[in-house]
Amino acid sequence: MRILILGGTIFVGRHLVADALKKNHDVTLFHRGKHNPGLFGGAVETITGDRAVADDLAKLANGREWDAVIDTCGYVPRIVRMSADVLKDSTRTYCFISTVSVYADWSVNDVNEDSALATLTDPATEEVTGETYGGLKALCERAVRDVCGDSRTLIVRPGYIVGPHDPSDRFTYWPHRVARGGDILAPGDENTAAQFVDVRDLAEWNLRLLEGGVTGTFNADGLPVRFAELLPACRTAAGLTEAAARFVYVPEPFLSEQGVESWQMLPIFTPKAAEDAGCVDVSRAVASGLTFRPLAETVADTLAWDKTRTEDANTYKNTLTADREYSLLAAFRNTENR
Repeated sequence: MRILILGGTIFVGRHLVADALKKNHDVTLFHRGKHNPGLFGGAVETITGDRAVADDLAKLANGREWDAVIDTCGYVPRIVRMSADVLKDSTRTYCFISTVSVYADWSVNDVNEDSALATLTDPATEEVTGETYGGLKALCERAVRDVCGDSRTLIVRPGYIVGPHDPSDRFTYWPHRVARGGDILAPGDENTAAQFVDVRDLAEWNLRLLEGGVTGTFNADGLPVRFAELLPACRTAAGLTEAAARFVYVPEPFLSEQGVESWQMLPIFTPKAAEDAGCVDVSRAVASGLTFRPLAETVADTLAWDKTRTEDANTYKNTLTADREYSLLAAFRNTENR
């Protein structure tokens, strides 16, 4: 296939490119050249430009044709509509990488592709914040469908994406922290669960859909994983014994009282009582071929990649510091001893 990827050098995009090249597809990248511009060298064609600039987008409208366009970096509906307008007659399928954050109600389990979508208080806003992100992505989806039509649109709604080259440090925090050993603060109890998808499983499945000419809307997430599975997998990947890395489960009410923010200080953890504690139904994606590699592989590969990085002031900046973790564990033990 001839594939045009908008983005393609940071996280999801770089794995899509790597998998496409492995399958001998012809890949063209369109991006601003600000992040890893020479990542794939001469293996791909690169067109440099800003998707928000009409003259730059015009570089793509010169009689070129692609079997698929994959939009990995669309956040503002107006700008997504611009690219869809330019490319609608040049591609068989327009694939938009969206998010499960488009859903309005996370208080229920089994959020599926037909669940209600988030809306914006101000539909004209273009400021991407935690409050507007989901609503903006929902409008981006609508823009692609309006321009390309349902029969040529593939919408992929990933949950939390993890694995090598994840710039967020959220999932990576856990194998990184466990590898340091000692007493490790674990949220809730052993049955506390998280839901995430390995970026490589996501990329491989996404390409298979495009190769098969599949369109429609799909949630793309993993199956729920208990912390009682995740943390021991991290310990095994680090080559530590149970005595060298000990998990101290701290109840959710105590964490809340101490001002510990879920999904940040203790990433990928959502309290069971939270309004957004629901999980994603991925049965449609699984039926279409989405598969999941072993948890141990995801953890080990993420830790191996993490060890190659040079940490700076921004690395793990939103997670628990060692001092904060130590003080929380001490405070929790004091309550147990009363």
